[in-house]
Amino acid sequence: MQGEDVGSTVRGPAGPEREHAVRRYVRERVRISVDALEHLVGGLGTSLLALTAFLLLYLVALACVVGVGLVMVPSVLKVVRSTANRERARLSRWGFDLPMPPPAPTGLRAALRDPWVRRECAFVATHGTFGFVLGAVGLSLPLTAVQNFLFPLYFWMLPPDMGGPGFIYWRIDGLPDALVVALIGVGWLAAAVALGPRMAHLQALPGRRLLAPPRDVDMSLRIAELTATRAGALDAHAVELRRIERSLHDGAQNRLVAVTVLLGAARRALARDPAQAAEVLDRAQDAAELALAELRTVVRGILPPVLDDRGLAGALHGLAAGSAVPCTVEVDLPGRCAASVEATAYFVVAEALTNVARHSGASAAAVTVGLAAGRLHLSVSDDGRGGADEGHGSGIGGIRRRVEAHDGRFTLTSPPGGPTTIIVELPCGS
Repeated sequence: MQGEDVGSTVRGPAGPEREHAVRRYVRERVRISVDALEHLVGGLGTSLLALTAFLLLYLVALACVVGVGLVMVPSVLKVVRSTANRERARLSRWGFDLPMPPPAPTGLRAALRDPWVRRECAFVATHGTFGFVLGAVGLSLPLTAVQNFLFPLYFWMLPPDMGGPGFIYWRIDGLPDALVVALIGVGWLAAAVALGPRMAHLQALPGRRLLAPPRDVDMSLRIAELTATRAGALDAHAVELRRIERSLHDGAQNRLVAVTVLLGAARRALARDPAQAAEVLDRAQDAAELALAELRTVVRGILPPVLDDRGLAGALHGLAAGSAVPCTVEVDLPGRCAASVEATAYFVVAEALTNVARHSGASAAAVTVGLAAGRLHLSVSDDGRGGADEGHGSGIGGIRRRVEAHDGRFTLTSPPGGPTTIIVELPCGS
């Protein structure tokens, strides 16, 4: 009996933990599959544009052999550039940094020498064929799975000799045959879940490789970006110093001056009226405590001590607990990041939750933090009215400057009607 009790005690907690792990795995696979399908559908749209641009490019190239197509070169290059920019914008929304190139050259000789043009022509040829096939297959897999899975509900409406959906051409004589078709649909769904993310990655690969700036251009863009972020970091540092100076001048300094005045009044009143001196000393003590509280507030604004005491996960849970809008926090970090990175992440979440409470009208918010490929990924989302704009003094500009000062990425998505999502990536040094 004792052995049985011990065994049940050991096995008991493992069951809920295993069940939770399974649910979490299933949720993650569903999320990855839905994202992959969205990637493939978006890539299918841009592949149609790329196929059109490739056909135009091919026809103009044939026309150039007889000299007629030379005058059409600038126009077709604009079409190619527009198609490539559409794919750059699509991939940039999914986290790939692909800066926009300068305007396409107008002359044939300049176009042939331009490395951007050569890479974009190769892109429309590759994405218009290879990307189109992957997008069509990726979209057909879940559609076929749904058709097969629902076939037992409507098979009786079709002639038996007509077969089933997709590649099923054999005769369907009754419900057992229809259930076999539904099982095949489950297989198609498993194939979509297993192959969808890989196909989405392959579909995006030509754009990531061919639409990235050439090496020399990339270096100049990187230098310009670092120069801009350095200037932003200096500006953010100056703003922070002014904020600290105002807090000390308007808060703690005034309290300490009041303490000094009250102590002088108490000293003068000590000989004349000890009771009044005691009252003045009590007021001086209150002013000193207020000054101490002001100083603690300023110190917390510089580097919150809760990060050292509880780590980033505990600090973010504390922010969520104090938020006026109900907020869930999910942190998956194997260890600690650099102190400056954790402080930036804390500032981003604190400012974002403040904006949610003040401006969004949301009923719920969610904070997600994880680590992948040496970068801290942070997301803050809410179900509010949307329409957030960093140009209207909401503090979003300050978030962007802080993130870019750490060579990070900041993305704001807030369509009218919501939801609003802030996505931040920070290089996580140890």
